[in-house]
Amino acid sequence: MTHGHPQKIAPGLAERAAPLAGQFEATRALIEALTKPLSDADASIQSMADASPAKWHLAHTTWFWETFLLRDHAPEYRLFNADWPYLFNSYYETEGARLARAARGMLSRPALAEVLEWRAHVTQAMMPLVEDPALADLVKLGIAHEQQHTELLLTDIKHAFFANPLGPAMWPAALEAPQAAPTGTLSWHSHPGGIALVGDDGAGGFAFDNEGPRHRVLLEPFALAGALVTNAQWDEFIASGGYQDHRLWLADGWAWVQTEAITAPLYWRDDGAHFTHQGWQARDPNAPVSHISFYEADAFASFAGCRLPTEFEWEAIAAGDDPAGGNQLDGASPPLPTGSAGLFGDCWQFTRSAYLPYPGFQPAAGAVGEYNGKFMSGQVVLRGASCATVRGHSRASYRNFFYPQQRWQFTGLRLAKDA
Repeated sequence: MTHGHPQKIAPGLAERAAPLAGQFEATRALIEALTKPLSDADASIQSMADASPAKWHLAHTTWFWETFLLRDHAPEYRLFNADWPYLFNSYYETEGARLARAARGMLSRPALAEVLEWRAHVTQAMMPLVEDPALADLVKLGIAHEQQHTELLLTDIKHAFFANPLGPAMWPAALEAPQAAPTGTLSWHSHPGGIALVGDDGAGGFAFDNEGPRHRVLLEPFALAGALVTNAQWDEFIASGGYQDHRLWLADGWAWVQTEAITAPLYWRDDGAHFTHQGWQARDPNAPVSHISFYEADAFASFAGCRLPTEFEWEAIAAGDDPAGGNQLDGASPPLPTGSAGLFGDCWQFTRSAYLPYPGFQPAAGAVGEYNGKFMSGQVVLRGASCATVRGHSRASYRNFFYPQQRWQFTGLRLAKDA
């Protein structure tokens, strides 16, 4: 892999129309290419319970294909290693006992090389199945699942390297870091309100079950900011005592700030630097702020005299935007928010909507029904895509979700206001 010229692996606009086999192979290749800079030790560490080792992501996505397709739909297939399903099942109760999530960093064995050998074996065995029209929906789910773990691998290894006192870089620093252009006067997308249709309509290709059913919502007139909040704006928030003013914070958020001694976004240093996949770098004041919690996003919105959008307001504006646009992941290169036009890319955007089922929601049958529905409690919805999201993975109806205190993902915010 050449760091200066990242390998273009992720499916682009033309490739997304290609047969599923091409999408499957591109997705498998991308996550493997992203691990090329990692040693076995790098790929094995787990820096916190929310994160998983890079090796585990490589293995878990392989377990998914082996379990839900090869085991169930290829009669001649035999498990590569009968002990590994216990190690690499994530949360599927239907699939039985599994290693506790917080213990994933204890897996010194199997080695990274063994996991990659397993991946190659499963990828080859899967090729006849990805061409089977009867399995197309399950294959599409598996591709989307692996793309999600591609993003998680990037954010998890970033946190692991940040936890190292040496602040190591996963990729060499660029000779000239990309700089975002000043945003100037903030523009707004206005919406007149009224009844809007939201959610997946079933006609645009793959979507997760939590994106439907499509249904009506009533919107009051509102406006959505044309740009994400920047690092410079966040510096103003800090300088104005934003982290010390209880009036700006939700009660749970204020308690979190006090208990955790939060004074800035994750990965920020007081000297104007932030931690990236290329080590410690100077923050670009015009780039979007990232790695903030819902609590921080909500407090900043109050500070700015605005609010966070609902997920339905965001979708109503984004329905006319290109979900494959903006700064998203195209290959094995370091992700970094740089500022881009459109509603997609750079950072996942917090909404003020709780992650709840839509009217008429029914989880899919079988084990894959555990994918989304059982997490609809205590989390908030984020929309859009980030610089670490595989281009082509997201869409206007896509619902990401995290707990309000979590911020190791590329999370940012876009302001909204009542008209």
